[in-house]
Amino acid sequence: MAASGIASGDTEDKIFIGKGEQPAWLTLALANRHGLVTGATGTGKTVSLQVMAEGFARAGVPVFAADIKGDLSGIAEVGEAKDFILKRAQEIGLNFQPDQFTTVFWDVFGEQGHPVRATVSEMGPLLLSRMLDLNDVQEGVLNVAFRVADDMGLPLMDMKDLRAMLDAIAPIAQKVADNGDVNADIRQAAQSLGNVTKQTVGTIQRQLLVLENQGGEKFFGEPALQLKDFIRTDSQGRGLVNILVADKLMTNPRLYATFLLWMLSELFEELPEVGDPDKPKLVFFFDEAHLLFNDAPKPLMDKIEQVVRLIRSKGVGVYFITQNPIDVPDRVLAQLGNRLQHALRAFTPRDQKAVAAAADTFRPNPKLDTAKAITELGKGEALVSFLEGNGTPAMVERVLVRPPSARIGPITPEERKAIIAASPVRGKYDTAVDSESAYEKLRARIDGKSASEGPAPGEGGILGQLGGLFSTVFGTNTPRGKLTTGQLVARNVARTVATTVVGGVAAELGKKVGGSLGSSVGRSIVRGTLGGMLRR
Repeated sequence: MAASGIASGDTEDKIFIGKGEQPAWLTLALANRHGLVTGATGTGKTVSLQVMAEGFARAGVPVFAADIKGDLSGIAEVGEAKDFILKRAQEIGLNFQPDQFTTVFWDVFGEQGHPVRATVSEMGPLLLSRMLDLNDVQEGVLNVAFRVADDMGLPLMDMKDLRAMLDAIAPIAQKVADNGDVNADIRQAAQSLGNVTKQTVGTIQRQLLVLENQGGEKFFGEPALQLKDFIRTDSQGRGLVNILVADKLMTNPRLYATFLLWMLSELFEELPEVGDPDKPKLVFFFDEAHLLFNDAPKPLMDKIEQVVRLIRSKGVGVYFITQNPIDVPDRVLAQLGNRLQHALRAFTPRDQKAVAAAADTFRPNPKLDTAKAITELGKGEALVSFLEGNGTPAMVERVLVRPPSARIGPITPEERKAIIAASPVRGKYDTAVDSESAYEKLRARIDGKSASEGPAPGEGGILGQLGGLFSTVFGTNTPRGKLTTGQLVARNVARTVATTVVGGVAAELGKKVGGSLGSSVGRSIVRGTLGGMLRR
């Protein structure tokens, strides 16, 4: 590329990242082939992330990035021509021009950005189980709660809706399981739902309480986030920079990782196929990426790999940021074509093995000892290998990363308030809405039945009321005198779920639900996005 191209920064089809013996360019048409930014703490990963985000935004590509320490927020303000910045720009032949980028701040807790919410139904039972750290039995019970809510037309929007459903199914299933005078069909239902005990539900409820104490109740609710608000450009045609304020969110790493995985899976579900566009429709930066893969079960890992592989055709580029390439499983690492490696420490034999493993992920350069260079890189230096030509990785090069055009470092609280006040989504998500959903509908139906009819003999209390409600919703016409309420419920539940839960609630019910419901109008309550994919 001509020196003039470097001096003027990015081109129409490439982003200028830095320069060593040769300029390092990230090709926009290959940017949806994903990427990886790695390096030890304090070596310049955040600055490299900002350089890439600025380049994408200038090219009209919207960006989403998590900001763990607050340093990335400076992209919203004009950069300063400080001496060290001008020196770096001169070293690589860049004509430094201060700039700033239209930025929208998001915050799960609604404190330093617009609130980010999802409904319980959108999250789905699998991701929610991971968030709550449930075992297989508890996950199976959660699947039953989602399925019953779906069949009854009870939307699960927030935490109290889920609590209400769990409280509803436990005594009914327990009563059926304890009733010895039942026929074979009802006994099959009792055995299938035998794990839906008060003790299991109690455990799930306690985990929900822990999640609530960590701020989870602010995440689940309405208005739910519309991902189209991420994929926007400003009045100048530049891509919107969406920053998730994640400093507080990182106090619960599992919530952080599950939330970002949910967002990624929602993008996969909602966006149409576009093949290989001239530039991505969105670039997604996943910081502290190792949290996504820690303790992930094999089925989840399989689907993470599938999402990463297939979301490319939706025009979305995913860039993982972590300390070492070995933090990312090999089968996911193989999908990450664009690599930027900052320095790693090698003081112990374990560190040395990690450095060697990192070096092995690059296409070798005969002029460069990659493993040695990784330990010698200074702050702001990196080893770079981007895709070129027909999508093959270039040989690794040692480069000086260009300085960002916007501010390096965090903005002030006053600046943040001003940006939020001028945001293009101001007012859309800032006020929570508590619509009529499972909790309210259950209470209304129970209270209405109690007031108009009163409990039938032997069926007093909430169990009898919910039993009659279940029977009505499932459409039974059997006279109440022939079977007990628990038997009516069991028979009707058996018709819809017995064949799917025998032999293991979590596995078999999920397969049935994911395959039969799929993508439906209004979104299936059981499925969630990634939850449904995992059950296909």
